[in-house]
Amino acid sequence: MLPIGGRAPEFTLPDQSDQSVSLSTLLRHGPLILYFYPADFTPGCTREACSIRDLHAEVLQAGLDVAGVSPQSPDTHRRFREKYNLPFTLLSDQDKFVIRMYDVLGPLGFGVRRATYLIDQARYIRSAVLADFRIGEHAEFVRRAAALSAGASRREGAPEAGGGS
Repeated sequence: MLPIGGRAPEFTLPDQSDQSVSLSTLLRHGPLILYFYPADFTPGCTREACSIRDLHAEVLQAGLDVAGVSPQSPDTHRRFREKYNLPFTLLSDQDKFVIRMYDVLGPLGFGVRRATYLIDQARYIRSAVLADFRIGEHAEFVRRAAALSAGASRREGAPEAGGGS
């Protein structure tokens, strides 16, 4: 895992439509939840993607975006998105170049670790979770990130008020 407070490396990968998408593009509208997962259509990864899908409205309302990264092809990602109605970007890292950059390659170079990062618009890693088999921890991480971001947005947009919170 990359350290919290460190800079998230810039990258460009093809999405589910085989269009090139960079980290900077994903960060254009606000902070990003970037999650890495082993494979489309596997039980654990499907459960994780669907839990993030179910939180997607909260994520958007909080001013965040989401993107997933795994080594499958853009076509496999497209079918996965369609089958499970996933409203967020899936990026194809077939050479595992970005997976290596983000230090989430599996043990002995096999597979991909299940990791989720919260990256701000300046490309700093604000929070992260690594939980290979505890998929619920990733959904909880996304839920907390959305709640914290929504609270910060309300505080930044609200006029100063005296008294407690």
